[in-house]
Formats: sequence, C-alpha cells, structure tokens
Amino acid sequence: MSLEDPRRSAWARLKDSGPWDLAVIGGGATGLGVALDAAVRGLSVVLLEAVDFAAGTSSRATKLVHGGVRYLAQGDLGLVHEALQERALLLAHAPHVAQPLQFVVPAYRLWEGPFYGAGLKAYDALALGRRLGPTQFLGPNATQRALPSVKRSGLCGGVSYWDGQFDDARMAVLLARTAAQRGALVLNHARVVALAKETQEGCGAQWVLTVQDALGARAESVRARCVVNATGVWVDSVRDLDRASPTSTDETHARLVKPSQGVHLVVDRSFLPGSRALMVPRTRDGRVLFAVPWMGKTILGTTDTPRDDIVREPRPLASEVDFILTEAAAYLDPAPQRRDVRSVWVGLRPLVQPQGKTDQSTSGATASLSREHTVMVDPSGLVTVTGGKWTTYRAMAQDVLKQCMTHGLLPSRPAGATTSLPLLGAQDLPSTSSRSLADPPGVHLYGSEARALQALPGAHRWLAFDAETGTGILSEAMVRFAVRHEMARDVEDVLARRSRLLFLDARQAAEVAGAVAAIVKMELGDAFDEPTSVAAFQALAAQYATVP
Repeated sequence: MSLEDPRRSAWARLKDSGPWDLAVIGGGATGLGVALDAAVRGLSVVLLEAVDFAAGTSSRATKLVHGGVRYLAQGDLGLVHEALQERALLLAHAPHVAQPLQFVVPAYRLWEGPFYGAGLKAYDALALGRRLGPTQFLGPNATQRALPSVKRSGLCGGVSYWDGQFDDARMAVLLARTAAQRGALVLNHARVVALAKETQEGCGAQWVLTVQDALGARAESVRARCVVNATGVWVDSVRDLDRASPTSTDETHARLVKPSQGVHLVVDRSFLPGSRALMVPRTRDGRVLFAVPWMGKTILGTTDTPRDDIVREPRPLASEVDFILTEAAAYLDPAPQRRDVRSVWVGLRPLVQPQGKTDQSTSGATASLSREHTVMVDPSGLVTVTGGKWTTYRAMAQDVLKQCMTHGLLPSRPAGATTSLPLLGAQDLPSTSSRSLADPPGVHLYGSEARALQALPGAHRWLAFDAETGTGILSEAMVRFAVRHEMARDVEDVLARRSRLLFLDARQAAEVAGAVAAIVKMELGDAFDEPTSVAAFQALAAQYATVP
C-alpha cells in the first residue's frame, strides 16, 4: 500500500467521535448536499453511504442541469423558477464538471416553431437574469447546421435554447470531498443496518446507528442527535429500520416512494455530431426525448416506466429500448440501431406518492406523481427527504436543515453559506480552462486539481482510449487519484463513477477492468480483493452491454 489508508483513520474517527450533531444516511445528491450545508454551518456531521457516492439514482441522470421544460408545460412555475436559479449556482460552483449546453428543438409542422418558441421564451423569463443564452428561432438551414444529423425531409425550422449539463457522479464525489474538507466525516461502503433511539442521563435522547463496513467484518455504533434519511428510492427501507427499533411506538408507515424507471442508451458521437443537444418536447406517447452529446458519445433517453420493486441494478425492458430507438429514428439520420448501443443503463426515480394512498392505488403511470421533494419528520424524530432532482440539491438541503431546526432537532444556524461556495477543483480555475463536456473525458475534468493528478505515477500511461478520436481517456494516474483522493475502493467505483467508462462503453470497461484492479491493488494492498472485484465488475459490465 503506497499511502496510509485514509479509510482506516476514518473508521477510527467514527468509533471515537460523537455524539454527532447530524448523521446523514445516503450518499446521493440530496444526502451529500445536506452534509455539506450542515458542515459549512459548523455542525458536526457524519454521512454514511451503503455502496458508493451516487451509486444509485444520482449517477444515472440524463446529465442535464435544467429547470424542467416539461414542468413548465404542466404549469409548475414555482418548481421551474427555483430550478433555474439553482441551475446558475450549480454551474458556477463546479465549472470543470458542469457547463451551459445549447439545445435545439426541430420543428416538422408549421405551428411547432412558434408554439415551442413561446414556451421557451417564458422559460428564459423565469430565469430572471440568470439565463445562459438567448432563445432563438431557426430556419431549416440553420437548424440543420446546428444539428447536422437531423432529418431534413419535412423540416420547417427549429428553436434553440440553453440549459446545462454535468458529470453527475463526479459532482457527487466533489460534494463528498468538499464536505470532508469542511469537517464532515463521509464514508462510502458503510451500511446502516440498525437504528434505535435511546435516552442517556444528562444527554437527552440520541440516535444509535449500527454501521456495517461493507468491505470488512467491522461494525461500529454511531451516536447522533439528529438523523436524516436521504436514501432516495430506499427511504422506506430506512424508515422500516426505525419502525423495527425496540423503542419505536410507530407501527405503520405509509410508503413514500413509488419508483419510476428511466432508461438511457449510449451511442457513438457520429449519430449527433457537434456540441448541441436535440430535444423532442412531446413524443408520440407524450414524453420528452433527449439526444445529448456527452464525453465523446451521445446519450439517448429517457423513459418513465412504473416499477413495483426496488433493486440496485434495474434492467431495461425491450419495450423501453424500442421506444427510444423508434423516437430517435424519427429525428436522426442515420438512425441508431440496437447494434450501435455501447452501454444501456437504468435509474430509478424516487417519485413521491400522495400520502394516504397505498402502493396499489398508484400502480399505474408515474407521470402524475410529484417531481418535487418532500421532507417528513416521523414521530420518532427521524427526518426523511426524497423526491426532487439533481439541479435543486442545494435548495433541498436548505429545506431539510430548516425542518430539522424548526422541530428542535438541530441548533439553529443561519443559511446561505453554500450560495457562493466553490467545490474542490473550482478554486483558482481560469474561465478559459474548461473544455466542452461533449468532448471525450480527460484531465480537464479535474479542474485546478489537474496538476496534482499529473504529478502521480502513470500520468501518461493510458489504459483506455476514445475510439473515434484516439485520445486517452483513462490513465494509470487517474486510477491512483481515484483511490488516494476520491475514496474509490474497488473496480466499480473507479470505472463507473470516478471514470465514467462503464456508462460510455461497457465492453471497453470490461476489457480494462483487470488493469484497473492491478493498480487499485498496488494502492490498497491486502485490503483489496482483486479477483472478486474484477469478477463482480465484469458481470455488471455485461449487463450494461446487453441490449434487450
């Protein structure tokens, strides 16, 4: 092992510290936002993530930082306005992994241009001075120049507008590391397996969380004055832990979440050349379809399919793949086929169902369920937050802490410190240094930490290359940086979320898994089970490479 294992010292701190002001369960966008905001306010914070930061829904977004054009059509002006304000802050706080993106809506009927243009002008107006660029009407030729692969036949013109895009998983890791820099203890692969409330003389009521190390046999008890359940689609499972506690008096919990499945297909950049995205505001079944240039590839999606089960790695349905490819074929020439898909991945959205209704009563379409977030305080004092979206993670965190303080679960501290807080890598970053997120991944994604990355062994030894440009996209140094500085603990952590290779080209990711594991082994020594990690990742990559 090349360096002292920071995980060992983190577990020692977990054991010896406490009681914490706040324990956050869940290392997705919402939980990380809560942990960072609380730490910046001077509270003592521990965050516990069962798998890895953003391993669930938060790494499977459409990679858009947006106000929600479709929510505007639904009349939810408050949600859109808040998201547009938060969009500007997110882009400013991490410009190396988040940036503006121009979208084009092609029109094939004469009424579509004026109709969609009017809506998008209103979308701009709700940004209140934080717009990223002007909405413009385009003629047929200008539309084709903006989207070279758009179908020419019947094209009447189009409308261009601006939103944002980002690398969701890297953003999550930056939030975790920035929170740690501010004093929070953040641990991945640390599963909360039991939750209880107890009263100690002179200390009042405290939570006791039993935390199991998913990478070893150790378990620790963590004490905290307040617990926030921010586990996304799994919030009901954590609430069940509270209900199962010997001290619990609450025997019933209505289910908060009705999950919806979103499928994304990744194809080569050649299907959408250039740096602009295509947006179809209304497909044949009323959904929105995106084709987004991202890291040298093109993302096609997404779907909105109800699910009755919650699994870590949901699988796409053949009907969902058919839908995406059929709709893409109506706009792209040439149209991508199943054989062109490099990776297919699925995320579960934690949609909030109306309270008082059973799971069965909402077993139909999920389109009508709320996309806004919900904060609930159970009789035990457990605070649960779910719903919402990546763009508004910071506002959600503020709302959660406000509720905690209103209910007397945390000491009152003023809000607002995260409004101007840059994340790691954004400090002292020249405005001219960022490259487009449409380009293949590289050193530019590390922002001002690029120099530290390049100083590591293997900075110029490449493990993976972009097939279309031939540029290196994953170096030995990037793997070392992931382990030493970004808390990666196995092959999946590296290839799914520190690098995004699994999401870009699952077969290529499987091919380099062994080489990545060898470097992780050098860094972690006997703490890392190399054969098991490689085998588990290759099985996962096979799933991402399989198109039903």
